[in-house]
Amino acid sequence: QVQLVESGGGWVQPGGSLRLSCAASGIIFSSYLMGWYRQAPGKQRELIAGITSGDSANYVDSVKGRFTISRDNAKNTMYLQMNNLKPEDTAVYYCNAERQRFGVRYNYWGQGTQVTVSS
Repeated sequence: QVQLVESGGGWVQPGGSLRLSCAASGIIFSSYLMGWYRQAPGKQRELIAGITSGDSANYVDSVKGRFTISRDNAKNTMYLQMNNLKPEDTAVYYCNAERQRFGVRYNYWGQGTQVTVSS
């Protein structure tokens, strides 16, 4: 079955860095559009970064210049390097995989990893 497993979350002080990983199995990883979402307490889940199968990346304005999304198709893994973290980055971070094939949409989520930024 399809599994997306996030890792790398934790507690960090403001200005610090974390690197999240999302290991995928059960899908043809290289064919999927991959994304990182986050959900802060009391807020809706939001897309913060996405990367196509061709390594084209996009970011929400609030993380541009601080976060970098990447993927290693040989390892079926996506990453999110997060630098200069701020308290407002505190959230549960989720990995997402999506593709459309012959009119069918395939969409999968990881279980999430907590990121807490505080002093």
